[in-house]
Amino acid sequence: MSDVNSSKSPNLLTRFFYSRYASFEFIAGVVLTASLALLVLLSGVLFPEGGTKVDLLARLTGPFLSWEHPLGTDPLGRDILERIVHGGRISLVVGLLSALGSVVVGTVIGLFAGYYRGFLDSFVMRFADIQLALPFILLAITVIAIVGPGVDRIIVLMIVSQWVQYARLVRGSVLSLREREFVQAARSYGLPNRKIIFRHILPNAMGPLIILLTLNVANNILLESSLTFLGLGADPQTPSWGGMLSEGRSYIQTAWWITVFPGIAIMLTVLGLNLLGDWLRDELDPLGQTR
Repeated sequence: MSDVNSSKSPNLLTRFFYSRYASFEFIAGVVLTASLALLVLLSGVLFPEGGTKVDLLARLTGPFLSWEHPLGTDPLGRDILERIVHGGRISLVVGLLSALGSVVVGTVIGLFAGYYRGFLDSFVMRFADIQLALPFILLAITVIAIVGPGVDRIIVLMIVSQWVQYARLVRGSVLSLREREFVQAARSYGLPNRKIIFRHILPNAMGPLIILLTLNVANNILLESSLTFLGLGADPQTPSWGGMLSEGRSYIQTAWWITVFPGIAIMLTVLGLNLLGDWLRDELDPLGQTR
């Protein structure tokens, strides 16, 4: 028996390290995402002035010309690197909080709609169909024009508009899981529906949720940057990637670095999260592996 176990152990260990540490998606995704998260967490230590210091004598300094401003400065002489690092706070906070809020609301609604079915299921799904037919940008412009711009409003708006994706995904999983043998066995033991839903069904539906959550964080970062670019997001005085793109569009021909470097930051962040999402899809869905 020990010989059999010893012969199997190296194979399991090899598979573990191969699937998680020799995967391009995992390595590139972790490096990009962790690097950005580390910079954002240390932004207050690295750049205590918050990227708001004005130096008119250094305005529109080009990149790679001095150690003081390695990525150049904007029309007010503010350091581009500092503003990119501090601007990542808003993008990551909006992306994470909106995605987490959406997954909580959508998962709870999808669990109960798929498990109890009937009128609740029909009502939720028809309401979801109506909401999916509404363009997000049009809805955002309308709501923000009424209540005013702000990061908190963007987060709430994204939660309200995106819970539908999670609800539909969870409902589809619950419809198949509720008829499985382990759920029927739990019913036969007399367990209440609440325990069956959260202890037996929810853990088996978490795989697709985690994948969608990772991809939606990246999507929400793009949405936040788009809304801020349109003047519907964060306060213009606060550094943000979308705001930097909006401020630099008038200087794109004479001072390209004002828009290019924030755009690269958005691209690398979204790329890292999408690579992690692809890796999670392969790991959590063996039947759909692309490798």
